[in-house]
Amino acid sequence: MPLNVEDKKAIVADVGAQLAGAQTVVLAEYRGIPVEQLTKLRASARDQGVYLRVLKNTLARRAAQGTQFEPLADSMVGPLIYGISADPIASAKVLQNFAKTQDKLVITAGLYNGKLLDVAGVKSLASIPSRDELLSQLLGVMLAPVSAMARVLGAVAAQKAAGAPAPVAAPVVEVVAAAEVVAEATAPEASAEPAAVSPEAGTEANETPAAE
Repeated sequence: MPLNVEDKKAIVADVGAQLAGAQTVVLAEYRGIPVEQLTKLRASARDQGVYLRVLKNTLARRAAQGTQFEPLADSMVGPLIYGISADPIASAKVLQNFAKTQDKLVITAGLYNGKLLDVAGVKSLASIPSRDELLSQLLGVMLAPVSAMARVLGAVAAQKAAGAPAPVAAPVVEVVAAAEVVAEATAPEASAEPAAVSPEAGTEANETPAAE
């Protein structure tokens, strides 16, 4: 059923609100993907805090006007699904991980931190560890010296119980600049940002009507 004017306005307002708080947008063609697979992709996106939606490109362009994502307009061609995230990595990671198992999902472009990304750029962004992954790595670093100290204290107690001289405790490695690691978890390094994309040629006439 065709969308009426009010439906279109509601979609533009909804997408515009998502773009206002986003850092990254990724576009991908979804032609030929079974409905059940798209349902799994949507579930994965929700789990990662990614707004994922099939959109008519005319509405997406309208929603992007006046935002940092307006340069994506020339790449909004064909049947596209849009991944929008406040997390700088999440949308790229969700779509790239899905594309690894479903070759009919074809990433076409993206934009992060005001810079257009080509396919290689989106893949590069997706390869950066997420905030949770970095925090997990940091936790491992922080717990390592605690575990070492626990072993030393256990050995000291055992030696004292046996009446033998206590061993010399090994120095514990100090965790340096932990706050900086946490900060890095929330913003990828500029060096990881790929080159700008040259928008693909195409016209709105080639666009397959979206589901909405």
